[in-house]
Amino acid sequence: MKLPRFYPILDTASLARTGMSNTAAAEQILSAGARILQIRHKGQITADLQKELERIHAMARACGALLIINDRADVAALMGVGLHLGQDDLLPTDARRITGLDAVIGLSTHNADQLRAADAQPVEYLAIGPVFSTLSKDKPDPVVGLDGVREVRKLTSKPLCAIGGITRENALDVIAAGADSVAVIGDLYSSDNLRVRVREWIALLG
Repeated sequence: MKLPRFYPILDTASLARTGMSNTAAAEQILSAGARILQIRHKGQITADLQKELERIHAMARACGALLIINDRADVAALMGVGLHLGQDDLLPTDARRITGLDAVIGLSTHNADQLRAADAQPVEYLAIGPVFSTLSKDKPDPVVGLDGVREVRKLTSKPLCAIGGITRENALDVIAAGADSVAVIGDLYSSDNLRVRVREWIALLG
């Protein structure tokens, strides 16, 4: 697959601090031109949240964008969307038994050894990070830096998404280091106008 260079993550915890609803944020991100959107929710999937996810899925389909659910293979399978897994989640081989063979699955890694192992898994793309220090996780893994991106780029031919502390000021350096895509959380929600911020990102990355 070809990952869009701009990979926005709708982190429900970050978004809650802004007072904006999940559906309103997704509408702004997607209508501004994003072609992939990950939903990251670390709490319980309530009935109300599931309804929100279904509305966001409908928006994504209408925009021709790929929707990715973080961690939850069951929810991804129920909705027929993509799945992003972390190192402490189900192995992709096991997740495939739930999502099926056609689902897009991504897998996070935090160092070269993890990426080597992940490259052998049945996933469409790999993520590496945190590239820079980040506030979007309570207990982030050690920073890998641009050199870490360059190192793991040599270890896989799969699309590589970089994440962690990436801003408009350093994103092009991350792409130059070998990332196909940059995942963005914090820089999105620091703006008063999410739609404008997404357009800025897309204009920057092309």
